[in-house]
Amino acid sequence: MRYASSLLLFFAALAHSEQITVTVLATTDMHGNLLPVDYVTGRPAVRGLAKVATLIRAAEAENPNHLLIDCGDTIQGTPLEYSYQTLVRTGAGPMGLKPSEALRSDPMMAAMNALGYDSMTVGNHEFNFGLANLSKARADARFPWLSANTAVAAGGAEKPFLPYIIKSVGGVKVAVIGVTTPAIPSWEKPENIGAYRFLAPVDILKKTVAELRAREHPDVIVVAAHSGLGRNLDTNQLEDTSENVVYDLATGVPDVDAIVFGHTHNLMEGRSVGKVLLVQPKNWAISVARLDFTLERADGGPWVLREKKSRLLPVTAETPAAEDIAALARPYEELTERYLNTPVAATATAMDAALGRAEDTALMDALQDVQLYYSKADISFCALFNTTVKLPQGNVTIRQIAALYPYDNELYMVEGTGKMVKDALENSARFYLSCEGARCSELPLVNRGIPGYNYDMAQGVDYEIDLTRPEGDRIRNLRWHGAPLAPDQKLRIALNNYRAAGSGGYSMFTGAKIVWRSGEEIRDMIVRYYSEQKKFREKADDNWRLLPDAARRTLEKEALKDSARPQLN
Repeated sequence: MRYASSLLLFFAALAHSEQITVTVLATTDMHGNLLPVDYVTGRPAVRGLAKVATLIRAAEAENPNHLLIDCGDTIQGTPLEYSYQTLVRTGAGPMGLKPSEALRSDPMMAAMNALGYDSMTVGNHEFNFGLANLSKARADARFPWLSANTAVAAGGAEKPFLPYIIKSVGGVKVAVIGVTTPAIPSWEKPENIGAYRFLAPVDILKKTVAELRAREHPDVIVVAAHSGLGRNLDTNQLEDTSENVVYDLATGVPDVDAIVFGHTHNLMEGRSVGKVLLVQPKNWAISVARLDFTLERADGGPWVLREKKSRLLPVTAETPAAEDIAALARPYEELTERYLNTPVAATATAMDAALGRAEDTALMDALQDVQLYYSKADISFCALFNTTVKLPQGNVTIRQIAALYPYDNELYMVEGTGKMVKDALENSARFYLSCEGARCSELPLVNRGIPGYNYDMAQGVDYEIDLTRPEGDRIRNLRWHGAPLAPDQKLRIALNNYRAAGSGGYSMFTGAKIVWRSGEEIRDMIVRYYSEQKKFREKADDNWRLLPDAARRTLEKEALKDSARPQLN
């Protein structure tokens, strides 16, 4: 009889229990990829918010209890956003190109509004076009921009960002907290930041979570972070912790339920650090993160989180673009194509960037020429960002220049020394692996742990890179004006704003006195320079080379193999 009564009580309890699954969908680092197009080739691409929209809507149809969030770096990165931010916002473009007056809203914000985003965390690239453009895009959004660790200094006129949002989803109270990488001041011009200040993320998250639990009593807390992991979970090795803080957030504030993050353009289907679920969707609107939280409660009591899981929903070639998002993007795309197809200069011969990281090339020297011309520096440092670029004989358009220099960097000139140049070249040479004897004829010789965009070449000096030597001791015969470069030689060095801040391991430039800055994007300077020159450099000056010859030949083979696939790394 007692056993039967227990069963009755058990089934009575079940009759009054509820279960619900709340789905959080997240994107990050979309960088203006609204349409599924590769602006380098003009061909279709397997990415873009118009395609992602189809995945989002399908997931939302599966579960009406959902939220849609973004982790930042949204309004910069493609010619579509660039043409809007510059041509539309300033009212005129290069060579008399005029925008339509109908393009009044930021294109990414307009598309995200149509999809019903609930929030977006502020990314570092939101500041690239200045505070006026940031404020305009933010005003265009019908959802809040979040950043708990971005404050406004006393007396500042800038509008604060919300630290978090609270949403009731199917009766479950979900909190989304925004966290932004604190390293922005090391990359951005002071005028692009204004009175915004970036506070220690872990400390702020602790304070924010405590406030939320005391005031709002959320059932689920999700952090939407524009910051990388900061630690390799397989090797436990630290990775740029000054800007990548997600691991520290997970260990320092272990009572949050999940962290969705971006910034580093990697992907993570779902890993746990303690009880915190970590998820990173792929950049450029290549995938969407889906996080499912299953909760239960009995007799109207508090919700209890029983299960959380995540997966990535990838865009494929077969994923259709949402027609309404594509239609919304069309006028922006028309402006972008007119801009990209504008002729700039001509080449007497076809040019190819494929071998540009294995040997000196005319295309690389063409970029260095621009930096040296406008900065009047002694030495120029620059990376080859895209080795797939090919320029046919004849006209060169802005599209091709945008492919060659895709980033919205500015040019700086700093006061430096010969030692600084040597140290920078040693850091750059980490892009290669060491080899001896027969090993120099074997693939691979590229260090895949070093992104290609962090392999800078120098112009204004002559040097050799000896791969039979260990890291840190590879630069040989470093010469300036025909003589060995003395460590204490004073030099003016041209480099982009990210390098000047020490990014990519170039800490030797951190703190160097900036004596000149361009005030405009390097890509615009390239367009202007060759619009005036009318033709590209035809030959490299061969001021650097790889040793031994066997290693150089092997790296040429590896470079040709790499250049056969799309890249920006």
